[in-house]
Amino acid sequence: MGQNTVRLYTLSTCSHCRAAKRFLDENGIAYDFTDVDLLSGEEKQRAVEEVRKLNPRCSYPTIVLGGGRVIVGFSETELLEALEL
Repeated sequence: MGQNTVRLYTLSTCSHCRAAKRFLDENGIAYDFTDVDLLSGEEKQRAVEEVRKLNPRCSYPTIVLGGGRVIVGFSETELLEALEL
């Protein structure tokens, strides 16, 4: 994962997940995301296992920043600081 990469694991129905995406969009931060609840079968199982490795509580959003920092949940303050905005 590159230094400037932002990866989100989200749920399509989660208001905190939508807020995180909106925050990144409003600040011009490019990101990739996976709505885990829209996956099925092995693909969903792999995504859940990946989230659990990063965040044992398996809660959403789980945000992975370049350099390996993981932010669990949506905290505008924490993202501003982590992304140096």
